[in-house]
Amino acid sequence: MLEARGISFGYGRRGPLIVRDFDLAIRPGEVVGLSGPSGRGKSTIGRLLARHLMPAAGTVVVDGNPPARGFNPVQFLSQSPVFATNPRWAIGRIVTEAWSPDAEAMQQLGVRPAWFSRYPHELSGGEMQRITILRALAPGLRYLIADEITSMLDPLAQADIWKALMAVAKNRAVGILAISHDAHLMARVADRVVTV
Repeated sequence: MLEARGISFGYGRRGPLIVRDFDLAIRPGEVVGLSGPSGRGKSTIGRLLARHLMPAAGTVVVDGNPPARGFNPVQFLSQSPVFATNPRWAIGRIVTEAWSPDAEAMQQLGVRPAWFSRYPHELSGGEMQRITILRALAPGLRYLIADEITSMLDPLAQADIWKALMAVAKNRAVGILAISHDAHLMARVADRVVTV
């Protein structure tokens, strides 16, 4: 289980707390929605769970233990996949830096082998989002934080990506935190929704 236990966080030394005494638990294979107005700390919570930020108070534990060094079993996916990749690397290098995906994983996400010889600027936003998801699905992944990952995509691409992610949650018992303003999306994909 991925757990946030009483976590608090504020930007800057004396800045106000954006997240205050927040608790959350995500079970393996569960899709939990995180919703709420802008500025309430949803993305910050996601980054805290993925260890991109450290809480000022409280703890984050994975399967009962504090996060260990090395591969992070909690991966964070953002709304803008371009910022998560090195623009000077070919797509193949970007993906295989994490793992060597099999044909089934690529097919499930609609990733074409021909993309591996291209560079990030040569792919569309939807194609790049599929690449960052594929890279995150490395063996050892236990939890995935999906922060508005399909908000800039057309409805068809959005449906395809979430269909693939829900299959990953079910077949690999990967817990997912889906951060979104879209109540209709939350109703379709989440087992339950937490509001901040």
